[in-house]
Amino acid sequence: MAQSRRVERVAALIRREVSELLISGIKDERVQHGMVSVTSVEVAGDLQHCKIFVSVFGSNEDREVAMAGLQAASTYVKGELGRRLKMRRTPDVVFVLDRGLEKGNTVLGLLQRLEAERRERGADEGPADPAGGTDTDSETEV
Repeated sequence: MAQSRRVERVAALIRREVSELLISGIKDERVQHGMVSVTSVEVAGDLQHCKIFVSVFGSNEDREVAMAGLQAASTYVKGELGRRLKMRRTPDVVFVLDRGLEKGNTVLGLLQRLEAERRERGADEGPADPAGGTDTDSETEV
């Protein structure tokens, strides 16, 4: 159980350090295409490998360019992590594109569109009867 807590702590530290590197450390211009943010970090149980999931806000071309820049900077990131975290062995770094936020934005856009269509249909049908009844209801009551 202690091992998994250590892995979680290392993942949190890597996430924080890589986020700082994205702001001020990585000088590659390709990384600045689109807005890049770290969404999560997965570290292997033996602390030898880590996957850094990043989200890139922008066009498909911006995503591809930013991911190429991140892959090129992975050795620099590994070196910086080794210096900052002072671990015996620094995990190998792999950047993975996370499309979760993109999918979430798509779903929110669809929900907003459905809400707008529902409002349009409600406006086209006219005001509803405040009593909730219709004329046919009063005829059937005897």
